[in-house]
Amino acid sequence: MSKIESIRTDSYKLPLETVLSDATHGTIPHFEFVTVRVRDSDGVEGMGYTYAVNSGAPAFHALIEGYLAPVVIGRDADMTEQIWKQMWWAVHYSGRGGHATSAISAVDVALWDLRARRAELPLWRLFGAHDPKVPVYAGGIDLDYTLDELLAQADRFQAEGFRAIKMKVGRPYLREDIERVGAMRKHLGDDFPLMVDANMKWSADQAIRAAQALRDFNLLWIEEPTIPDDIAGHVRIVREGGTPVASGENMHTLYEFQNMIAAGGLTYPEPDVTNCGGMTVFRKIGALAEANNLPLTSHGAHDLTVHLLAAAPNTVNMEVHGFALDRYVAQPMKVIDGYTVAPERPGHGIELDWDALERHRA
Repeated sequence: MSKIESIRTDSYKLPLETVLSDATHGTIPHFEFVTVRVRDSDGVEGMGYTYAVNSGAPAFHALIEGYLAPVVIGRDADMTEQIWKQMWWAVHYSGRGGHATSAISAVDVALWDLRARRAELPLWRLFGAHDPKVPVYAGGIDLDYTLDELLAQADRFQAEGFRAIKMKVGRPYLREDIERVGAMRKHLGDDFPLMVDANMKWSADQAIRAAQALRDFNLLWIEEPTIPDDIAGHVRIVREGGTPVASGENMHTLYEFQNMIAAGGLTYPEPDVTNCGGMTVFRKIGALAEANNLPLTSHGAHDLTVHLLAAAPNTVNMEVHGFALDRYVAQPMKVIDGYTVAPERPGHGIELDWDALERHRA
């Protein structure tokens, strides 16, 4: 029996090559990155991570070091569900989501990576293996781009192999969003898969008005049209807006997804493995979506998520996020003609350049 012997947590502030922006977070010059390395009694190591936009990483670090590590060290490394439950209750009173769940996610990913490395299997095969070929889309973070910059980015995305694109909306005036989405639709053609992301900018009434105004542009979805707490508002947007709704990157528990899906408030569940509770919970959200005949997509952390979506029978596509780790990863994910292929390396297969990361230690 392998037991967890040690946990190491490190924090970094990683600059983005291009300063990004959206309707809620404003200017995003960097993202905060927290890694967890779990080592077992046989000397095998698993790695997980989480991240934050503009704030949060010190809290993740403190929760892992002070509260989660003592729960995990000494446990049977294969008891993933049991460890997850113990972590959940160890920090439940302090969060029940948010910072607590992000911290749990990083440790949970590391535990699954460790387990798959011990089995000498890639995670997607350990999880059941449905299809290693995963359709992807480019997630643009481009609200403040000029129209020319926006269209030039779309051309770059296509040259890089993407066959679906998401752009930001939520400009000060709806007419600006209509103009930009209309220009993008014309530029891409009628049948090119196009999504928009409002980053919770609108009230339910504003979102319905926007969805109806954008309906003629044949959008695959409108993402996060309003805050995730407004379940009734989401239901109205789905029913009255005339455009499918994706949401989930700010939903941090299985129960939030259950409540939103049961109410009929979204069309595309979109969990983020780094904040929903890790791979343990992401897989349950995927099963919940399947049970409700809903297609599964994702937010962020594509190098981790590819394994989860390659194992899910209801995958529709995966976001390739602007917060890419390509500069710090030995073998970055490749996109070819709209798809990527889950790696065959043991675990999640991510090998970080720790020396390069060290220059950005927080």
